[in-house]
Amino acid sequence: MRSILALVRKEFIQVFRDPVMLRLIFVSPIIQVFLLGYAVNFDVKLIPMALYDFDRSQLSRDLARSFSVGDYFVIESPRIPLQRIEDGFKQDRYRVALVIPEGFSERVRTGRPAEVGFWVDGTNANSAGIAIGYAGTIVQRFNERHLPTRIPIEMRQKILYNPEGRSVYFMVPGIVATLLTTITVMLTSMAIVREREVGTLEQIMVTPISKTALILGKTIPFAILGFLEISAALALGTAWFRIPFIGSKVLLYGLALIYLLTALGVGMLISTLCRTQQQAMFFGWFFTLFTILTSGFVTPIENMPSIVQHITLANPLRYFIKIVRGIMMKGAGVGDLYPEILAMVAFGIIIFTSASLTFSKRL
Repeated sequence: MRSILALVRKEFIQVFRDPVMLRLIFVSPIIQVFLLGYAVNFDVKLIPMALYDFDRSQLSRDLARSFSVGDYFVIESPRIPLQRIEDGFKQDRYRVALVIPEGFSERVRTGRPAEVGFWVDGTNANSAGIAIGYAGTIVQRFNERHLPTRIPIEMRQKILYNPEGRSVYFMVPGIVATLLTTITVMLTSMAIVREREVGTLEQIMVTPISKTALILGKTIPFAILGFLEISAALALGTAWFRIPFIGSKVLLYGLALIYLLTALGVGMLISTLCRTQQQAMFFGWFFTLFTILTSGFVTPIENMPSIVQHITLANPLRYFIKIVRGIMMKGAGVGDLYPEILAMVAFGIIIFTSASLTFSKRL
């Protein structure tokens, strides 16, 4: 028993001697609780909605006002014409669109059937189904309140991109993006720290090789592995799960290469902060968990609290997931995704350059 207590005491001393591991052990769970409590929110509210009111009557305004009551829809009047309504969906400006045709109030007044159109972005099948349920309830209550003795208004819905309502269409593109993040960050950080632990990194440094060549030699293999991973995931998703790939594969791989600068840079930064593989594993796992939870991979970002939404702006995976889903399911191009592309380029240049300079200095 004395030997066991001595070993226990020794392990506790070892843990508390390492300030990096101490912070990971006690700070990481607190941050995870806050992330899971606030970022992971399966409520579907504050849905961005485009309103096309071609009737411009008192009745049509009353119907539009019914959709703005509560926190279910956030209404905006888009500047693009109805013929280009899908551009707004591709750019993720709104998730649903309400179309009130011209002559709507006249048909109601004369006792003829009146219809409104309701377009839904079906990329996320769960959110799309809930949005349709919200809209159907609102129209039903509007009929009961304003048209109790007349022919009720009918809602004609149209689901874009995922009319079958399959959730796998939403999940697999997100998995492609998270795989690229996890593989490159974890492998880069672990491999460099492992060489430092066993002493082979110092052996490489005494050879006639420049720091730039060393950094490229350490990162290119993991970039290739990352591309192989997403290629396998895309092939499996399209062949087995029958997920449509509407957009350009060349564009997707080109933007994935830009995103790799960020992922590899984070891996190098972790390798400079950590002295052991255990520390690198913790840091890599915590980074990937944080980026996945705040990227919109599981729950829509607009459902998160305002402060968390601002934090997600610093998450590069948020932009890459939107790019992957936009290209695969909506056929989005550079013109539709240029804000996300600019953000990824900025992240890639800043993080990879900073990581390279820090890595060289620490070596």
